[in-house]
Amino acid sequence: MEKYIIAATFTGAAAALIYAALTALRLRKYDEGTDLMKKISSSIRRGANAYLKRQYSVVGVFFAVMFIVLCLMAFVFKGDVGGHLLSPYVPFAFLTGGFFSGLAGFIGMKTATAANARTANACRSGLNRGLRIAFSAGSVMGFTVVGLGLLDISIWYTLLRFVFELDAAEISSTMLTFSMGASSMALFARVGGGIFTKAADVGADLVGKVEAGIPEDDPRNPAAIADNVGDNVGDVAGMGADLYESYVGSVVSASALGFVAFSSEGFRAMALPMIIAAAGIILSIIGTVFVRTKENATQKSLLHALGRGTNFSAAAIAVLSLPIVNLVIGDGIGDFSHWRLWVAILAGLVAGVLIGQSTEYFTSDTYKPTRRLAATSETGSATIIIGGLSLGMLSTVLPILIICVCILVAYFVGGASDSAQGLYSIALAAVGMLSTLGITLATDAYGPVADNAGGIAEMAGLEPEVRQRTDALDALGNTTAATGKGFAIGSAALTALALIASYINKIQEVSGSQSLDLTFDLTDPIVLSGLFIGACLPFVFAALTMQSVGRAAQSIVKEVRRQFREIKGLIGGNADPDYEKCVGLCTNASLKEMVLPTLVSVITPIIIGVVLGYKGVVGLLAGATVSGFLLAIFMSNAGGAWDNAKKHIESGMHGGKGSDQHKASVVGDTVGDPFKDASGPAINILIKLLSVVSIVFAAVTVSYHIF
Repeated sequence: MEKYIIAATFTGAAAALIYAALTALRLRKYDEGTDLMKKISSSIRRGANAYLKRQYSVVGVFFAVMFIVLCLMAFVFKGDVGGHLLSPYVPFAFLTGGFFSGLAGFIGMKTATAANARTANACRSGLNRGLRIAFSAGSVMGFTVVGLGLLDISIWYTLLRFVFELDAAEISSTMLTFSMGASSMALFARVGGGIFTKAADVGADLVGKVEAGIPEDDPRNPAAIADNVGDNVGDVAGMGADLYESYVGSVVSASALGFVAFSSEGFRAMALPMIIAAAGIILSIIGTVFVRTKENATQKSLLHALGRGTNFSAAAIAVLSLPIVNLVIGDGIGDFSHWRLWVAILAGLVAGVLIGQSTEYFTSDTYKPTRRLAATSETGSATIIIGGLSLGMLSTVLPILIICVCILVAYFVGGASDSAQGLYSIALAAVGMLSTLGITLATDAYGPVADNAGGIAEMAGLEPEVRQRTDALDALGNTTAATGKGFAIGSAALTALALIASYINKIQEVSGSQSLDLTFDLTDPIVLSGLFIGACLPFVFAALTMQSVGRAAQSIVKEVRRQFREIKGLIGGNADPDYEKCVGLCTNASLKEMVLPTLVSVITPIIIGVVLGYKGVVGLLAGATVSGFLLAIFMSNAGGAWDNAKKHIESGMHGGKGSDQHKASVVGDTVGDPFKDASGPAINILIKLLSVVSIVFAAVTVSYHIF
């Protein structure tokens, strides 16, 4: 039975990758438009390729060092608890996790840069045609992520279970390690790409729009190409690696708890999250058929068009997951003895939908919060910044309540009176939330393609209605991107809780004959110290990434000002700017600045483990999860609202483009850019990376801690 289940997971992974490949081939058949459009698209593509090549060379050094460290722990050093510190398979699992995470982002970026001019050209014919091409490009990203993620999981589970014939504990620890590789790669990609794109965006907006008074994506702006390159390396490649990590993390954390929760049916419980993910892929592919709209559609109509696909997939997996649970854990489709697990999966699905709707409400200019934020521009930059900060803070309330209800339902209904099954049920809720990630990510990843299409339309001098159509798609993309981040952050909270439970199990496993006190009292000064350090860590991480964006943006602002000042005839359109200079500055700055935040994330749990021991680490993980969830929601929603408030004004409200209100909204959007595209979304990776690093180095903590 178990082998049939694993075969089904391979089938799901293959279906996703085949669908992504066929969609990518179909995209290539569309026309890129005029020679100028092709030239601009080629410049963006070259810049994105050059950046990723250099980024992967830097990341490769980190992975090589970590591989050596893990090999030493696996093959050389031994702990006081007896035996080697790691399984010999762990270093190789770490590499594959990072490789597939980076590959998912790379494929998504290649597709996006191939689709941007095609989307702009399609918008010359109509809005629906542009939506279909941009959404198809996003679908390649979405299904590549879930396909590669499930393939990586299935290969390792098959090798460890049926070829090497390891026990469940060693399988779990090894699989959690490739989650560490995926998280490390995702953090580099998200932080580095985020710094690149926001430095270019800030420089282009502040000097181009505010100081020079020229339109967005104007070909006279020296940072225009760098801005469009940034959309691809940050919002596509970075996001792909990010959500790959979220997807893999949710599945492997649930699998790791499966054997503990169901000792008699342990391997089946480990495989259940994989088969749920496979079913979600098939239903997501079907859901893409429903995404279409009419010409001259409103923002609400576009949202409904994307909603039809995601809602179908979510409803279908909600129904299908019950017989899957009965078949995998029970004795057949008619065996309802484990219906409680289905309730946990359903709780995660519903929580994901509600978090998405909450995010949409606070960030879309279809609703009052963002429209009220746009109205604050009437009194200047200060009030729109104040309004955006307060909106972001207030937007944390609903997601927190939704996650709390989800946790309580999953634990007390899904697990009944068994705490191990309760924790497994919480992990299954995270799997349920991300089960339809293929189509959810497609609705998210299409946004940067539409944004690039708008830039190409502006720089190529296409008809005004083309830019109007691409702007409509782009504004919707801001909302769907914020929704996608909400899913990632919500699942991160559930997954992090499951990973904390896995860490405690790992501590028990590596302790050997030692009798450890596994009670975690908040009055214990060690636990409390770890809690405070953990709560502080997301703020330190956000500060480091925000400072990095600020420093990188300063160099772009100075360069754009220099070119406007020194290149004769540039403002008048009689000379060409030096685009390559800005692309190079962004590349150098982002690669330099991404290292420190990532190292802090990896080193902190190891240091805390050595100093404060396993109790301090549990406090660290709990504090980082709670404060990180709040901070990530706040930053992502505030940034999304500022961006859409600007677009609401650009549509003709509150003075329209070029007005003082518009300039105020540009300042607000500039503040929000690193919030929503650099610091905010990277925090959800941070809180999971802390957990998996703690699990991998658990033997070090038990063997060598001071307190």
